Amino acid sequence: MKEFRSVVAASVGLHARPAALFASTAKGSGNTVRLAKIVDGAPTAPVDGASVLRVMTLGVKCGDEVLVTVEGESEEETSAKLQEIVESNDH
Repeated sequence: MKEFRSVVAASVGLHARPAALFASTAKGSGNTVRLAKIVDGAPTAPVDGASVLRVMTLGVKCGDEVLVTVEGESEEETSAKLQEIVESNDH
């Protein structure tokens, strides 16, 4: 299992295009990806990172911190791709 925390850089947060990119990357990886929003230092209940609707229900805004957990064959590669999406403002 690979886990990382990141701050969301996209001005729209993880909504619409960034959420779709995150979910499609998670789904295409073949790994199990869980995403949680950090609130007051603690993660909320994690959601399925491969579901664009679940990702959007977290209401993650620009500047929010998230916790991403990846389990599977290509954890390192998938984690790096997802971290790049979360930390990118180029969406």
